[in-house]
Amino acid sequence: MGARDAVSGLAGNPAAPASVLLRLLKLDHDWSTVARLTWRASVPDEVAQALLTHPDRRVRSALADSAGADPALRARLLDGPASDAILVACGPQPYGTTAPPLPDPAYARLLAHDDTNVRYETANAPSTPAHVLLPLATHEDPLFRRAACGRVWEELAPEVRAALLDDPDPQVRTKAALQVMADDEERTAWLVETRADHFWLWEVLAHGRLERGLAERLLAEGTHLPRLVGNPTFPADLAATLTGHEDPAVRLAVSARPELTEEQRAAIDWKVAPEDRLEPLVWVWRGRADGELLRRCARSAHTWLRRSAAVCAELPDDCVELLADDEDFAVRLLLAERHPKAPPELLLDLYLHGSHRAVGMLVARPGFPSAGLAERFADAADPRERALALRDPAATPELVERLSRDPDGSVREAAAWDRRLPVRRIVELLDDPGVGAAAAANPLLPVAEMTALLDRAGVPA
Repeated sequence: MGARDAVSGLAGNPAAPASVLLRLLKLDHDWSTVARLTWRASVPDEVAQALLTHPDRRVRSALADSAGADPALRARLLDGPASDAILVACGPQPYGTTAPPLPDPAYARLLAHDDTNVRYETANAPSTPAHVLLPLATHEDPLFRRAACGRVWEELAPEVRAALLDDPDPQVRTKAALQVMADDEERTAWLVETRADHFWLWEVLAHGRLERGLAERLLAEGTHLPRLVGNPTFPADLAATLTGHEDPAVRLAVSARPELTEEQRAAIDWKVAPEDRLEPLVWVWRGRADGELLRRCARSAHTWLRRSAAVCAELPDDCVELLADDEDFAVRLLLAERHPKAPPELLLDLYLHGSHRAVGMLVARPGFPSAGLAERFADAADPRERALALRDPAATPELVERLSRDPDGSVREAAAWDRRLPVRRIVELLDDPGVGAAAAANPLLPVAEMTALLDRAGVPA
């Protein structure tokens, strides 16, 4: 890795001054560096202005898509080219969380925009706050009324919900009916009849309240049976006729019904493979406030019930300990990903020995251990374990420097970020292939060395 590759790390260096960051915008077509600039927690005013007015729309798009950028800064893109409004409307959609909302005046401008796509994306963006959506429930534009039916349905006044259920626009009525179908047989039947070929049908069959006559008819038609049988309002006696069905997905759905005993589940030929992706069971998720229900699921011999319990933050502490030692890898992983009290040793074990790509993200969980890792792993044979030693707040500067000379590049890279590393060693690592960018991001790197790195990389002043 040459100096040109190492300079990208400067974009994420919290100590880099505006003079350094502005030079990075001279790197034509280096979009990864631009993206790192926009994800900074703090952007100097001069740099913010340069991003906002940059002639390349891709740079402005990176700013609009940054969940780390100040929302007020993203909103200022509305003062630029008119075509940038759609960038602001779509905004950032980070994995597993919601981006901070824009200032209210920005929403007023976006929702009044001439472009339908801008209005649609704004109304349906996950980060648009409830207080912005609530007034849209009675808006003259059906696009806005549909959006309000989704996220803020429970916050709407009863008379407003009633009006939406009988809205003159069929799409609004559909969106409203989807909100009440779990408790309304008539709305469920209407959705099935009017949206028979729509992608929402699967959701209706799984979550809508089924009247017996409709359930019998759908059973006779024989389509989407696993979804249908998984609906807890599907009659138990009808489900019992399918215990020996030729389709293993149907048998699995029957075996996970809420009314069955453990003995009845065991009598069905069901199978869950370690790699099978299964949604949480509807009846478990709806009843997650019931500690005894979750206990029954956590102690069940049925893998699907235990996986469903593992995703519930309300899972009692004794069940957390139980599922942390579950034989099914997915149960342990779901618990580690979703439960706030997942044991630190579980997180560590999955990170080191799990094969699923999601285990790499477990280090970001609040419960991931740090104390004692230096003593445990500094001399481990596995480089992933040696790198963990750097997470220990008790790791000494001497150990950090030693690991910065590790034969494995990933360990040296982890050490290059560390603020306990001597400055002279940070500077040396700038020229280390594969590690230079991490060293350039270390806030202890002197500004003079940042400037020298840019000069060596040929970045214009």
